[in-house]
Amino acid sequence: MQAMTPTTSGHIVLEGFEVGYEVSGNDSSPAVLLLPTWQIVHSRIYKMQVPYLARHFRVVSFDPPGNGASERSLDPRAYEYDRLVDQAVGLLDHLGIAAARVIGFSRGADYGIALAARYPERVEQLLLIAPGVSDDWQPQPNPGFWEPRDTYVGWEKRNIHYWHGHWDDWLEFFFGEIFNMPHSTKAVEDSIAWANETTPDMLALSIPNRDLFPKLPAVEAIESIRCPVHIIHGDRDQCDPIAASHALIQTRPDWGLITIEGGGHGILVREPVRVNLEIGRFFNVDQPLRRTWRRATIRDTPRALFVSSPIGLGHVQRDLAIARELRRLVPGLHIDWLAQSPVTTVLKQAGESIHPLSSALASESAHWEAEAARSGQHRMNCFYAFRNMDDILLTNFMVFLEATRDGAYDLWIGDEAWEVDYFLHENPELKTAPYAFMTDFLGWLPMDRSPGSREAYLTSDYNAEMIEQVTRARRVRDRALYIGDYGDLVPEHFGPGLPFIPDWTREHFDAVGYVTSFDPAAFRDTHALRQRLGYDPDSPLIIAAVGGTTIGRHLLSKVVDAWPLIQRERPDARCVVVAGPRITTDSLSHLPGIDVQPYVHNLHEHLAAADLGIVQGGLSTTMELVVNRRPFLYFPLCDHCEQVLHVAHRLDRYNAGRRMDYDTTTPESLATAALATLGSDTSGYRAFELGGATRAAQRIAELL
Repeated sequence: MQAMTPTTSGHIVLEGFEVGYEVSGNDSSPAVLLLPTWQIVHSRIYKMQVPYLARHFRVVSFDPPGNGASERSLDPRAYEYDRLVDQAVGLLDHLGIAAARVIGFSRGADYGIALAARYPERVEQLLLIAPGVSDDWQPQPNPGFWEPRDTYVGWEKRNIHYWHGHWDDWLEFFFGEIFNMPHSTKAVEDSIAWANETTPDMLALSIPNRDLFPKLPAVEAIESIRCPVHIIHGDRDQCDPIAASHALIQTRPDWGLITIEGGGHGILVREPVRVNLEIGRFFNVDQPLRRTWRRATIRDTPRALFVSSPIGLGHVQRDLAIARELRRLVPGLHIDWLAQSPVTTVLKQAGESIHPLSSALASESAHWEAEAARSGQHRMNCFYAFRNMDDILLTNFMVFLEATRDGAYDLWIGDEAWEVDYFLHENPELKTAPYAFMTDFLGWLPMDRSPGSREAYLTSDYNAEMIEQVTRARRVRDRALYIGDYGDLVPEHFGPGLPFIPDWTREHFDAVGYVTSFDPAAFRDTHALRQRLGYDPDSPLIIAAVGGTTIGRHLLSKVVDAWPLIQRERPDARCVVVAGPRITTDSLSHLPGIDVQPYVHNLHEHLAAADLGIVQGGLSTTMELVVNRRPFLYFPLCDHCEQVLHVAHRLDRYNAGRRMDYDTTTPESLATAALATLGSDTSGYRAFELGGATRAAQRIAELL
């Protein structure tokens, strides 16, 4: 799922070839044109820039002939530089755009220079990322591209004969050079997938020939440009070394150059925060027309920004509990919440202040639902789902930066705000307030543990990056809180050669115990609780719930299918199925004895009244059942390492719940398990220590 859906997309024939394009943002905003780069990838290479820019501009992108949404052609004319520049102008004409700010990456920098030189009235500003052009158009002719070789080493793999026999190896080599920074596996894999949308023969047509390059010499084009020009280049670029940019600013000292030390060629993907901020400065997006700023001397109350994860509604309940304790410890504390649906539903009901920029956040819940829909019933690999939301996380971090810049906050709090945590560690100079990070989960673990498992390699790489970040920039986290006890940590290593998870966590996190939003003593009188909630105190009560996303619909359907078998044995029983805010009640069968409800406020109270809970394997809901000592069946999502490994380990430690396997559970076996567990003895549950919210709030309040 993309972080932003284009407002407009289409196809148009330009200069004899069909071109696919997208437009994002408001049509009344100034325009930004993102030029294609080499046909080995398409316009998704700008996925980290489009959502950020679209908050301020009308962003236009198009794919080059030969890849993406554009025409596949073996006509050499389709790949000519001048033709692509004319296509860019034709697209602007089609969209009614007189002039635009223009961005070009790599070969796109050549197109941008040619565009600004030939059509100066159409280019207001030109930003070049990792250009390779200086006194001649790039790329330079590759000696021997068309001739077979005895060996193919390094850049010798840029050869048509090698491509025909070893395309995958060429792509792995090439993108390894493009993204030569550590922990770039996602960027490489994305780019390989985009490259596989074209063919070796089409790409070969973009290799230098006499008609490929612009008719206007590069030196003349560079000298003729009159619009402001800004360059961003990494000093470890192995594809188009930064020497080209140094030569450009020698020729044009009026052009700006920002060097990203340690950056490779693909900095727009691997250093997106810095690249976006430089684009924003050059295009002047950070200068609103009006702003109110309150001097510190007249601020009478401290202010905090709280970022609450939308993946599971349990986060917001514990966050509200911590917020209540913080306000008790810090009188007058004002908290703004940067959050999204369904979390905002709970916050609004609690009367909390939601930051207006929350509406600009890209939906993480929708992404996870889309990942689950592709995975099959009750199945989702949470590691890959997280890995596939890199552009969503970046988008939301840029919104966070905007909120913190304008909010004059004395404290930032993030509950599993992984985007905030990751990008702050990558850009520690952006930290301007004390920052507290909380999580109940540490360590991606592979579900596939077979020899040579790609998943095992990738999870280890992600864990290693996090460990390196914390080691390198310890000052980023002023407080790091583990929501649980150290014994709740799964006893495994982060990966081969990496630390043991419990040992590393003890060194870097304070364990505050599990946080509940309630005192279980208030629910010990089950008879009175049922009367208050409107349930018959004398009838067995089963409650099935699956959280705040649509992922659990299939489990609820299985519960409904099992209900007649349960009711046959226990005709006095009642079942409440909580569809949640994102599952429609009419998508589930309505049978006698079953009450299908939409979102239920304070669901933990209803679960506390139940003789049996049937739930997914999420930590928040299962721990609410543990704390209230209720019997329950739980179904971890298949391939979901957090639920299958981390949560299950914690529940085993509490001797709580009966674990079920969704794939092997039939309505008949579910009914049998439910009847056996209904009202069962829970005296063997491990004792739960209260006060987690207070301990977390005390540690955070110290920062104020």
